[in-house]
Amino acid sequence: MKQRQVFSKEFKLEAVRLLESSDRPAAEVARQLGIRRNQLYKWQQELRRRGNGAFAGPGRPATHDDELAQLRRELERVKEERDILKKAVAGSMGERNTCFKFSRGRMKSQGLSWALIQT
Repeated sequence: MKQRQVFSKEFKLEAVRLLESSDRPAAEVARQLGIRRNQLYKWQQELRRRGNGAFAGPGRPATHDDELAQLRRELERVKEERDILKKAVAGSMGERNTCFKFSRGRMKSQGLSWALIQT
């Protein structure tokens, strides 16, 4: 199996510059550089779309939309956890959730306040 070629940012920029400034067909420019014509067009499109941010490196760059979607999923998960905990505390407000403090030989009940649950 043929190893995948990796090209530097400078090579890609120069290839696109040659494509745009040359009056030769794209297939000829690509053949001269040893790449596929389709790849040359993809680099050109990326450079137009991203400008100076094009060819940042390997891997799929995270976009703002991806990050926003991930943050929304995390927010929903945290809200669900909060709601579950609220219900658990509210459901156990009876004597089961009451702690006792011993003072001078007597027990004093210290239940949780409803204000703690409201936050």
